Order: sequence, then structure tokens, then C-alpha cells
Amino acid sequence: MNQDLAFKSFDAGAQFFVTPGFSQQTVAAAHDLDLLIMAGALTPSEVMTAWDAGVDFVKIFPCGNVGGPSYIKALKGPLPHVPLVPTGGVNLETAADYIRAGAAALGVGGELILKHAFQQGKPELISDLAKRYAQLVRDARNPAAAKSERTAEAR
Repeated sequence: MNQDLAFKSFDAGAQFFVTPGFSQQTVAAAHDLDLLIMAGALTPSEVMTAWDAGVDFVKIFPCGNVGGPSYIKALKGPLPHVPLVPTGGVNLETAADYIRAGAAALGVGGELILKHAFQQGKPELISDLAKRYAQLVRDARNPAAAKSERTAEAR
């Protein structure tokens, strides 16, 4: 996204920016517009460049192709202060592992916005799936509470 496109996006109602890679111009535009920006990166050097430029979150893309949760954990070792958001390869089976590995949030696209839900006119399928993701994140962030809740339900 270049700076011109960033301003056009804002004029069209954008409230935040997410980019597949790092662009200093887009980060500057986000700052000028006082918008949150999550810029994409993959390598430790790219993560550091994005963070030093003032992004709010660093989108790790395509995370699933380069190790998934173990890659997030590896990045968090030397970069514990950087909020990382894995995208690509995040699904119901991997979501909790990403959170436990140190992800600040999750980027979920096609695994959440189901094409057939639109085709069948069933938005509740997406809502129900979003609730499942949210519960997985809550449980991964607070395993003791999740275990206590499961024990109470079993009684």
C-alpha cells in the first residue's frame, strides 16, 4: 500500500491498516491519520524494521509455511516486546498453540469467513465459528480457568 492509497482508504472509512509487507510510506500515513497499523514481516530483521518504524503490531506472514507456532516462539525469544500476529496457517487446530507460543492476536481469514456461509445465507455459521476462536484464545491465555470450567461442566 502506498501513501496515496492509504489516504484514499482512510477517506473511504478505513479505521486501521493491515499490510502484507512493510512500507515506511504506509506507516507514515497511518501515523499522520492516527490509525493503527499492522505491517507484515517474516524474518527477524523485517520484524525489527517494522517495529522500529512504529507499527502497532507485526503481522507474521505466511507463518504456517515457516514453522507455525514454533516460529512465533522462536521470534519471541529475542523480540519479547514485539506484538506478533501470525497469519496464514491459523485455524481451529492451531489457534491455541499460536497463543501459547506468544502471539498477541491471530490473523484468521478464509478459515473464518466461510464462502459457503455467504452462499447459503447463513451468517450465523461465521458468528459461531468466531465464538469458537474467541473461546480457544481465552482458554489458551488462561489455562487454569479453562480447566476449572471444564471440570465444573463435567459434574
